[in-house]
Amino acid sequence: MPSRTSATSAKAVRAAGKSSPSRKPGKGKLPGKKREVPWALLGGAVVIVALIGLLAYSLVPKYLDQAAIREAQTDLKEWVPSKENQDPSTKIEGVVKQEYPAGLHVTEAQRVAYDKAPAYGGPHDAAWANCTGTVYTKPIRMENAVHSLEHGAVWIAYNPDKVDAAGVEKLSNYVKGRQYSLMSPYPGLESPISLQTWGHQLKLDSADDARIKQFISALRENPYAYPEVGASCSNPIFDANNPPPFDPSPYGPEAVPMDGKGLTPDQSELGGSGIPGMPNIPIPGGLPAGQ
Repeated sequence: MPSRTSATSAKAVRAAGKSSPSRKPGKGKLPGKKREVPWALLGGAVVIVALIGLLAYSLVPKYLDQAAIREAQTDLKEWVPSKENQDPSTKIEGVVKQEYPAGLHVTEAQRVAYDKAPAYGGPHDAAWANCTGTVYTKPIRMENAVHSLEHGAVWIAYNPDKVDAAGVEKLSNYVKGRQYSLMSPYPGLESPISLQTWGHQLKLDSADDARIKQFISALRENPYAYPEVGASCSNPIFDANNPPPFDPSPYGPEAVPMDGKGLTPDQSELGGSGIPGMPNIPIPGGLPAGQ
């Protein structure tokens, strides 16, 4: 028979069970701490992503520009001159050629009655236009540009009314920073674009024309195609930002004729400079040193 103590204990247990709230499934775990968002970390990540985007925005166009310049300035092997193929330009459709006497100098005040526009040979100023990959934004005096051709340079002239900004940029890629090349606007040019080297010319309608690269590969600094082999294209006294201006007015009777009548050829220029390895450098006033 159960004792009085045992009965009392059983009643107490039953009473406690009735008074205690019943447990529901899943409610027996202790509540955890509220999860915090790492705002500082997220903010740092956003800043890093923004910086990467900014760098890409700044550097990618420059990289693409440099790649375009490298591509434009890589000569086409099949058009590079050799002893066996001294003038590959003869196979380029549209190239015209003419022989001109070399080493005929005029003063900075004289004009030459050029028979071509642009001219690509004949008498010229004693000072050459800087042709160390110079992109002129202003038209330049033809007498100076022709002397650059005598040094082996390619001169790209374009009509600013016929070539848009994208075309000018494409043309400039062939020239920027490249030795023995120069480029300038030529107001009134009959065709949109004209390429000149000494005794050679090619007129084109588009900056996308494949013949531009062929012409440059064949004739830029081609030792078989220009008179003053070894002459420098650098001319520190020729101001690229303010060059002698292009004069579009008709030639007067005082202009020097194309045959250079009355001029004495500079013999030091007919095979390069007078001193081996030291091409003539023009001095202010127009005459090259040593003449």
